[in-house]
Amino acid sequence: MTVEKKDPRPAIFLDRDGTIIEEIGYIDDPEKVQLLPGAVEALRIFRQLRFWILVLSNQSGVARGFFPESRVGAVNQRLQEQLRAQGVEVDAFYYCPHHPQAAVPAYRVECDCRKPRPGMIQQAMREFPVVLDRSVIIGDRYSDVEAGKRLNLTAILVLTGYGANEYSLYGQDASRTQPDFVARDLLEAAHWVENRL
Repeated sequence: MTVEKKDPRPAIFLDRDGTIIEEIGYIDDPEKVQLLPGAVEALRIFRQLRFWILVLSNQSGVARGFFPESRVGAVNQRLQEQLRAQGVEVDAFYYCPHHPQAAVPAYRVECDCRKPRPGMIQQAMREFPVVLDRSVIIGDRYSDVEAGKRLNLTAILVLTGYGANEYSLYGQDASRTQPDFVARDLLEAAHWVENRL
């Protein structure tokens, strides 16, 4: 399914690991891609609601020298294949391969794309006609929440992946940017978004 990029609409900005697929650390093997329960149904809801579905992922494994950028693309391709086999797909994938203390010098930069900075969201907005004030970011880290809040997005923390641990650490921390909603998983997040419209 090819989606025309001319139609202004809100976006669902999604983290990948721990939000859509199982969090297993620095994933570099497409065969290890495992969709989380409810993820496909959640994406179907977002598609029915006419959101752009855009994935934003920090991939510091590249900067750390664990795998080349091509492996990120291969994992994303495998995820897209699994989704398409079930009748849904992501409109675009964005990732940050950088880290300030990278082992690989070419990736050792203070970039604008590594979450919690909002550079990947801004890149997506240059490529898609996003209605920002109705858009939502969803992820399993407070860095996802903060990246979205820097652009005044509605932010949801899911308790899958690192989410439960992050929420136990920072959920009562008034110094941290807090999510608008905390969901058990991506499907509960989708229902919350659906009920707010």
